[in-house]
Amino acid sequence: MHASPSQNVDKAVSGHKLARQVGLFDATMVVMGGIVGSGIFISAYVVARQVHTPVLILGAWIVGGVTAMLGAFIYAELADRMPDVGGQYAYLREAYHPALGFLYGWVLLLVIQTGGMAAVTVTFAKYFLELTGLAGGERAIAIITLTLLTLVNCAGVKLGSKVQSGLMVLRIAAMAGVVIAGLLLVRSPQPLLKPVLDQHVSWSLLAAFGTALVPVLFAYGGWQTSCFIAAEIKEPRKNLPRALLIGVAAVVVLYVGINAAYVRTLGPAALAATTVPATATMRLTMGEGGAQLIALGIAISTLGFLSQSVLTAPRVYFAMAEDGLFFRRVASVNARTHVPVVAIVLQSVWAAVVALSGRYEQILNYVVSMDFLFFGITASCLFVFRRRERGLTLSRAGYRAPGHPFTTIMFIAICWLVVATSIWRYPSNTLIGMLFLVLGLPVYFLWHRRQNHA
Repeated sequence: MHASPSQNVDKAVSGHKLARQVGLFDATMVVMGGIVGSGIFISAYVVARQVHTPVLILGAWIVGGVTAMLGAFIYAELADRMPDVGGQYAYLREAYHPALGFLYGWVLLLVIQTGGMAAVTVTFAKYFLELTGLAGGERAIAIITLTLLTLVNCAGVKLGSKVQSGLMVLRIAAMAGVVIAGLLLVRSPQPLLKPVLDQHVSWSLLAAFGTALVPVLFAYGGWQTSCFIAAEIKEPRKNLPRALLIGVAAVVVLYVGINAAYVRTLGPAALAATTVPATATMRLTMGEGGAQLIALGIAISTLGFLSQSVLTAPRVYFAMAEDGLFFRRVASVNARTHVPVVAIVLQSVWAAVVALSGRYEQILNYVVSMDFLFFGITASCLFVFRRRERGLTLSRAGYRAPGHPFTTIMFIAICWLVVATSIWRYPSNTLIGMLFLVLGLPVYFLWHRRQNHA
């Protein structure tokens, strides 16, 4: 059987393959880097405005951490079963239908990843200009930053992951600094374990706690992006599940620790009153020097998150193009660096367009509902894969998510509860996000038909 002309072109375009150059340490840093952005340094006050006691505030971060670990268990098994490029895209494609995988990649490119990248790039530019005192526009710094990180990641996955790992180590140091300052250097510490409640247990208290969990769960999101680079991780069936479990567990410890530092230094009322809790904590414990130091830490954190985004998500668009569901050139791999250069540049260009348009804040409003909708759907893939193996004579060896199906059902329920809460609280924003999703269907069928004709 002879290959069609289009198949020959496909082979020419993607003849070079991705290289396995990312080890366990760098993979773990990628997991942590996908989670830790600037939010933990800034937006912790949102939780304190919903629940008003130390126990409830820290309880929200602990519950969020447990949920993130449940997700890590599930994705670790999925990664062990399918260590394929594209991660979440590949799981959805194989468990359900290529259309569902395409829709995920579609909203990832248009909304989830690039909207977040645009916002983080502008945040970095603000801190950079403030720290350096340079005269210049935020947008110019944002574009220069995106360009430099794009060039680094186009030079090879090994260099990109090393840069990401270095930035993640600096972020860990920044968070550890806040934890040490807040727990050990505070002069007038606030209680951490009392009061437990500020009102009787009621539906309104449960609703407030549930609302507080939404920003917490969003802050814990991002570990799934490590699965995108599964095809470039050494021994992925062993190293990727380990990286997920170690990385998420480490972030849970850091997040609970840094929030304990906020509460111990500021107390619930002052935490709710400030929009810059990390700066307020460092200023109270170490003076203006501490405030400047954490500003540098936040700038590094935003840069690290951006670096991780440039490294990971383009592998989804690459996988879509390899399947014939996106522009063929996006599936090309550079012969020297073994990375999908076109996919990387495509994402960075669109992120720059969003940043320059100033629409990233509106786009971020759609991200939560889209992200958690697909978290739940992807977790349900585990039921499909396990059902398919029931008829096999030999049971499958490898990592298995503990507590399945109960832990998986719990994770899915929490994810879709977040979606329901988003629809209830922000109906217009959520509906716009759903509209983006629905618009992807005709685009999928156009690409699918084009592939069949080819």
